[in-house]
Amino acid sequence: MSISFIEQDFHEKVSQQIQLYSEGVDRYRVFTPFRFDDGDHLVVVFKKSEGIWVLTDEAHTYMHLTYDVDEKYLTQGTRQTMISEALSAFHIEYRGGELVMPITDNRYGDSLFSFIQGILQITNVSWLSREFSHSLFIEHFKELIKNIISEEKRTFDWHHKHYDQKKSYTVDCYINGADKPILVHALNSDTKTRDTTITLHQFEKWDISYRSIAIFENQENIGRKVLARFSDVCDKQFSTLSDNREGIEKYLLESITK
Repeated sequence: MSISFIEQDFHEKVSQQIQLYSEGVDRYRVFTPFRFDDGDHLVVVFKKSEGIWVLTDEAHTYMHLTYDVDEKYLTQGTRQTMISEALSAFHIEYRGGELVMPITDNRYGDSLFSFIQGILQITNVSWLSREFSHSLFIEHFKELIKNIISEEKRTFDWHHKHYDQKKSYTVDCYINGADKPILVHALNSDTKTRDTTITLHQFEKWDISYRSIAIFENQENIGRKVLARFSDVCDKQFSTLSDNREGIEKYLLESITK
């Protein structure tokens, strides 16, 4: 089977943007339009191994996952189950970190399609890690507030009962006991930051008096334009929770006693 025929099969079954580049005898780099969430391209190599053609990621997918997940957590619990199900569904072999698909019956395009789909499904475990991280951030946020503010002075997931009966504009924590109510927001994504910007604008339209505080999981991960718009409506920001616990406590206590 000629390489030009194989490349054409890749085009027909997967994408016209597939390109093959020779990297030696019976070895080709497969360039595809498919990417990881951070923008890096999937790594796919098409080569002969022990007399048969195979597709392999040469262990790149697992290496990429370890940017977000400790390697040991890929082999246990829900992540291991997700990976095993993807390997089984797309008939991909796991060889000590390397993902390999032997090609049978000259089904080159079909094999590449399945291989790419399998890799993309495996990378979903990084979403699980981010969701878990965000969940922990909210838990840590609430625990910090509980340690600073007494129960009678705080309300989590607050909304204005008069203006917002549908709970469209919620606040992570409402604190009373100061000259103005304090609205504390826990921000861990562009989407949450945009929503909070809209919420604060709405409170201004309702002519609600308040002081706003934002505590970020990591402010560096927020888009520049999103953060700029938010900064126009927020009174005080802390770039991370983990590095600013003492500062957050001091600021809240001082605000309440003023």
